[in-house]
Amino acid sequence: MADATDEELVARCRDGGEDAFAELVTRYRGMVFGLIARTVGDRERAEDLAQEVFLRVHRGLPYFRGTSRLSTWIYRIVINVCLQARHVPRTVTVALDGDPPREMVAPERSDRSLELRDRLEKALARLPMPQRLLVAAHYLKDVRYEELAEAFGMPLGTVKTHLYRAKRELRRLLETEFR
Repeated sequence: MADATDEELVARCRDGGEDAFAELVTRYRGMVFGLIARTVGDRERAEDLAQEVFLRVHRGLPYFRGTSRLSTWIYRIVINVCLQARHVPRTVTVALDGDPPREMVAPERSDRSLELRDRLEKALARLPMPQRLLVAAHYLKDVRYEELAEAFGMPLGTVKTHLYRAKRELRRLLETEFR
């Protein structure tokens, strides 16, 4: 069933096929979680928001008209969830032993690449939410301009302009504030 098209999966989901929805989640979970994680920067929060996205996908499938690609429709849901999440107060998780949770790093990564990644993530977090989502989708998940334009409900030129401005702001932040 892994070779089923999105349209076939949607049809099977509408017919009550829970296995079809599980396959849909498997197909899109990496993209959804990756976009959200790059946007919110907190793994636990990203997992919660990804669950919210798939809950909305499940509820919305009966109303999905198919006038756009399924991936574009899911991007739109990710955008809405992330934009709404910035208005919800954040809770902080504290480890039981009093130390903050630590991220395990593969030993082959150099300190320099970790430092650069940290600087980039901090700069990305300073961008406004719509620009952050565009950058994460296009540059980190290889989402095409046309799909972003459709998902954001913007003209193609506007998407390109926002991405250009976001790159310019990231460059400025990396060159000045995060040295």
